[in-house]
Amino acid sequence: MMKRLIFGLISFLSVTVYAQTELTVSELPAIKDTTESQLPWPLKMQSRLDSMMRDPLLDYTQMGLMVWDLTDDCQLFSVNQRQLLRPASTMKLVTAISALDYLGTNYEFSTSLYYKGDIKGHTLYGDLFCVGGMDPAFSFDDMDIFARSVKQMGIDTICGSIIADVSMKDTLKWGEGWCWDDDNPTLSPLLIDRKADFLMMFISALNNYEVVLDKLKVKEGTLEEDAKLLSQRKRTLDQILMRMMKDSDNLYAEAVYYQVAAKNDRPAKALYAQRQERATMERAGLNSSRYRLADGSGLSLYNYLSAECLLRLLRYAYKHKPIYDHLLPSLPVAGEDGTLKKRMKETMAEGNVQAKTGTVTGVSALAGYCTASNGHRLCFAIINQGIQRARDGREFQDKICKILCE
Repeated sequence: MMKRLIFGLISFLSVTVYAQTELTVSELPAIKDTTESQLPWPLKMQSRLDSMMRDPLLDYTQMGLMVWDLTDDCQLFSVNQRQLLRPASTMKLVTAISALDYLGTNYEFSTSLYYKGDIKGHTLYGDLFCVGGMDPAFSFDDMDIFARSVKQMGIDTICGSIIADVSMKDTLKWGEGWCWDDDNPTLSPLLIDRKADFLMMFISALNNYEVVLDKLKVKEGTLEEDAKLLSQRKRTLDQILMRMMKDSDNLYAEAVYYQVAAKNDRPAKALYAQRQERATMERAGLNSSRYRLADGSGLSLYNYLSAECLLRLLRYAYKHKPIYDHLLPSLPVAGEDGTLKKRMKETMAEGNVQAKTGTVTGVSALAGYCTASNGHRLCFAIINQGIQRARDGREFQDKICKILCE
């Protein structure tokens, strides 16, 4: 009994001391004559993480790591957590959390078709307006619905113009710091099947319904006030986040990014999105001026964040239930789906870790949530930079996650 009381006191003091400091395990006082298996949960986990800091990978690469106990709301482990590194696609966490925070969880993407003019007989003497809302999921099925709505109005001839309203955002085709030889997404407010040939596909769809285009003019312009809504296609933010996060889809991330930018300022610019991201960072307890923000997807060479930045945003999301409830289902699940489908198989991390991956040349990152063996909810952020093989970073991160879950 006395032995258990002494050990319990050591455990309590160890957890209390560590929760109030930002030390790594190597800086904690050694507990004499105690094997790792006898250590209380936090010290055992910290001891194993500390041993990972001697991995040969870290001899020639950079790494930022931070782990937080969300249940007890205290730091568990950190190494180089404030070092500025390129986040790769973990930048999508910044985009997603900022969007949920700023736009709200019920936000919808929309692409709309309006008409203006008079319908005489079966002829529209006027114009059709295609108004872009940068919906990355707009498909040929959606376009068919647009064309069918024209036919259902009894129109078989159009004498006027088809006008593309792309005023939602600026005219920049690439994000700041994107590489010319990357597979970069198309940054157009009017998209179909991920491409910017919306008007051509709309005309083709109208032809399929035998709508005659009489001396038709095709041009860009803006929606006129007295135009009437003919058809509209909508997508929820949740629908977009699922593909954006699970599959790490760059187009979807940029579409979300520009929704944030366009809420109160049009045409939307990256600067407007960054303004809102910084506001979310400040609410999360960060000094946003420390970080370099460039795009929504993580493709840019100019993004610079830290493990602490990602972790505190994850913590902020956890503390705000509506954000957390919509973010968590979108994250890849280890060993089950998305970009983590083949990782951490047959370990305690499988089906447990829910996290966003990040990979660009020289960088591999992982940040998200998991549940420890004692039932505590954790969040973590790991950025490996300067690696020649992304596989090395992934293997290192998987070992960290295994330790957190055991």
